[in-house]
Amino acid sequence: MDFLRPAGWEEALAAKAEHPTAVPIAGGTDVMVEINFDHRRPEYLLDLTRVAELAEWESTDRTVRLGAGVPYSRIIDELRTELPGLALAAHTVGSPQIRNRGTVGGNLGAASPAGDAHPALLAAGAEVEVASVRGTRRIPVEEFFTGVKRHALEPDELIRAVHIRRADGPQQFSKVGTRNAMVIAVCAFAVALHPRTRTVRTGIGSAAPTPVRAREAEEFLGAALDEGGFWDSGAPLDPSAVRRFAELCAGACRPIDDVRGTAAYRRHAVGVMARRTLGWTWEAYREGEGRTAQCA
Repeated sequence: MDFLRPAGWEEALAAKAEHPTAVPIAGGTDVMVEINFDHRRPEYLLDLTRVAELAEWESTDRTVRLGAGVPYSRIIDELRTELPGLALAAHTVGSPQIRNRGTVGGNLGAASPAGDAHPALLAAGAEVEVASVRGTRRIPVEEFFTGVKRHALEPDELIRAVHIRRADGPQQFSKVGTRNAMVIAVCAFAVALHPRTRTVRTGIGSAAPTPVRAREAEEFLGAALDEGGFWDSGAPLDPSAVRRFAELCAGACRPIDDVRGTAAYRRHAVGVMARRTLGWTWEAYREGEGRTAQCA
């Protein structure tokens, strides 16, 4: 196994172009486990830790450009206001040591259905910036995942950054695991209210071959909020609408039975998380969080 260690971004792209099978490594929290258990033996490892720009983030009025190498611990400390859903998800990742090393870019590169960052990225509305020596493109996050641990990257491409809408309303993330910490999700759910566009977005993890949005549930709730004037009034939601939203979220799942949980349990748990997180986000909205964003 050869170890490639570029000093900058252009050098990294050149190395990836020359060695398309090279496996990128930054935090190494997924790759090194696979190598240590001999589940993977790449010909080349492409170490990106010296590429300084990958560990930077910048914010505009509407979006955050999050470098692929920014660790979870910094998202928690520095971006909990701009990206609250992702910060909540980051809190559930592994141990403090893993959060200090692991990155959203690495989570996307692994493309696991159980990736903790994925539901929050889907709910917030994100695009993955990828690049090669041929140029740069941006992929909507819902189009990034193509199958179990498969993604839309070309062999010569690397993830450079993730562009995520800044929160203009409440966001929530919930995760079910076999214990309280350092556990792969049995299933996970994220929801974000977007008062500026009067839309709702969701993200579901570990309950389908890829992370998915519950689009029918989003459309149902968005219509219910509009038709009932809830965005303006902030009135309590009709319990029947909340139940229907939860049912539609559960219906969006395509889970399997495995050692961590049954398909039936995953569907049930996603419905429960959808109902609870919607309750939390709407209560925060009623208390004023995001109510002024509609006029921005």
